Amino acid sequence: MRVAIVHHWFVTRGGGERVAECIASLFPEAEIFTLVAAPPGLPASLGSRKLHTSFLQRLPFGTTHHRHMMPLYPAATESLDLRGFDLVISSDSGPVKGVRVDPGAVHICYCHSPIRYLYDGYEDYRSQMGALVRFVFTATAGRVRRWDLEASKRVTYFIANSNYVAERIGRIYGRESTVIHPPIDLGLARFAVPGNHYLCAGRLVGYKRTDLLIQACQRLGRNLRIAGDGPELANLKRDATATTKFLGALETDALWQEYAECRALLFAADEDFGMVPLEAQACGRPVICYGAGGSLETVRGSGNLPTGVYFSEQTVESAIEGILLFEAQEAKFDPHAIRAWAATFATPIFL
Repeated sequence: MRVAIVHHWFVTRGGGERVAECIASLFPEAEIFTLVAAPPGLPASLGSRKLHTSFLQRLPFGTTHHRHMMPLYPAATESLDLRGFDLVISSDSGPVKGVRVDPGAVHICYCHSPIRYLYDGYEDYRSQMGALVRFVFTATAGRVRRWDLEASKRVTYFIANSNYVAERIGRIYGRESTVIHPPIDLGLARFAVPGNHYLCAGRLVGYKRTDLLIQACQRLGRNLRIAGDGPELANLKRDATATTKFLGALETDALWQEYAECRALLFAADEDFGMVPLEAQACGRPVICYGAGGSLETVRGSGNLPTGVYFSEQTVESAIEGILLFEAQEAKFDPHAIRAWAATFATPIFL
């Protein structure tokens, strides 16, 4: 049986790339397909695999500005040559569910999310764009959306990374899906004596709402460390005070050490799943998070052995309430129980 693994792009390392790497480990002879790839985003374990990229790889700035090439995604996806493969597994939060496969071939799509900027997040993404980008995006989004809806019909089976995403797959694509949560690598977890500071981690983009967490900590006079890089970094630094320290993009070991040493992780995103809260919990640290989306599945906010607390709105005031609620009951969070909860999402279970 010839097997192909397809991932939208390997440019930066994140949860989606981790999922693609784990799926590929089940099929050591599988070939890898992607729209664009760059060394920082390609897992070392896939370095010896046969790698196929689309014509976007050959365009100027193809690997650095691929997110601005949405009008070309349908053509780039359909240019991937998957003839002769019996099983195609796509890891997708973009367009690669639309790859063309042979008649009779099975295509399983592990869907991290229907494309947010075409559906639920359309207006939010559009409002953050400059005038020229917004004009091009508005003029082409409808065509790409129609293509994406049609492409979803080509998938044989959908897997969703959370119940939250499964609901969206059903609502947007009219398809049923099986939920298999993404894996976390418990081998990276460690315990440490926690400090008196909070931690934010992840890519610094608008929808993560790191800005409101910075403001909440500043109003409370709490120290906050931020691990990550992204387009919002300059804006966040401009508004931050001395109580906020920016660590930049960290190597894996350094990031996990930050998890282990924080008082708690702060997380304000409405995320499809969210690997960062689970990674912090794997180190025994509780999470203070916006109570929506994937966080409702990854953080246990009630019961006898809670692993964190929820705040109800994406506002500074609500985040402050969440931090104060955590501090009022901080002693009841058991690091070993928190780690045991995170272990239910471990890689062997996913595989």
